[in-house]
Amino acid sequence: MEKKLNLLLADLVVEYHKLQNFHWYVKGKSFFTLHGKLEELYNSVNKSIDEVAENILIIGGKPLGSLKEFLAHSKIKEEEDRYVCGSYILKEVITDFQYFLNLIKELKIEADEKNEYIISGLMDNLMKEFAKILWMLRQSEEEK
Repeated sequence: MEKKLNLLLADLVVEYHKLQNFHWYVKGKSFFTLHGKLEELYNSVNKSIDEVAENILIIGGKPLGSLKEFLAHSKIKEEEDRYVCGSYILKEVITDFQYFLNLIKELKIEADEKNEYIISGLMDNLMKEFAKILWMLRQSEEEK
């Protein structure tokens, strides 16, 4: 359980920086909309980072703590420092948040099987939050 929670923690830390990078480098017609929304998202992810790390400690584990460790364990791809358009950002963030939702569901199932009720409750909260954000992001995609 601790290993998978640390994977989630590492992924969240990398996603936080990726969202911040997008916030700085968004360009185009959707700048004003996305610039503010990306700040909301990285602040939300930052809150999740703290919750996951504290819950690892609560169950007697040891959360990863260095950028080197986060990058070594994360499955989220870092973003380069370059200007990007809103449609690219939405595609990337939707992909990442779908990955998070799947990982959180796996952790929820594992927590329930191991009677880790604290972790199960945290996963319920994260699942609801990430599902809502994912729904809103998908609603923001341009119609095809």
